[in-house]
Amino acid sequence: MVASSTFKQELLLREYGRNVQNIVQYILTVEDRTKRTQLAQLLVNLMGRLNPNVKDIQDAQQTLWNHLYVMSDGKLDVDAPFALSAMEYLNDKPQRVDYPTQNPKFKHYGTNLERLIDKAKQINDPQEREAAIISIGKLMKVLYRTYNKDSVTDEVILENLREISKGDLDLDAALLEKGNLFESTIKTPQGPGNNYQSNQKYKNQNKNQNQNRSKNK
Repeated sequence: MVASSTFKQELLLREYGRNVQNIVQYILTVEDRTKRTQLAQLLVNLMGRLNPNVKDIQDAQQTLWNHLYVMSDGKLDVDAPFALSAMEYLNDKPQRVDYPTQNPKFKHYGTNLERLIDKAKQINDPQEREAAIISIGKLMKVLYRTYNKDSVTDEVILENLREISKGDLDLDAALLEKGNLFESTIKTPQGPGNNYQSNQKYKNQNKNQNQNRSKNK
């Protein structure tokens, strides 16, 4: 059973990519059930965009939720619109995903984000397009912070987005002036950069404590 579960997880990892798996692992750490459910629904929507062939499957939404459940190793506890079952995935046929012929422009964003940007470029409605850009910007900021210890501004995120989309996706500068446009309610998952920052914080705390002890002697 464990081997079967691991095999299914590996198949889904190939379908959706490492960044989606990282977000799944983060959702499992969110304590608030309502927020956890909201994040899971957002991720299911993202997975649907990344894997549009799922739409051809009967009960597509339930299939996506089951994919998410499998990727969580059966640990996802949310108020899902369907009864979640890892066994349902046994009847799914994973769609063949072409092996990427080139690396993503920014490795910390990943290939799947570039696919999502390509989808957003096809949106014609101005309001939907703007909403898609803002959602992508928020996701980019989370992914950036996962792998970089440095802080990042909305201007940098938008500049990266312009570069990846080859200038097709952009926002009015007035929106950025409001501040925190791309700030997400999602806490940043712990990545290499974040661990470094956390370790430095504890090192400094320990150093100060040792200095205080020396003074008191």
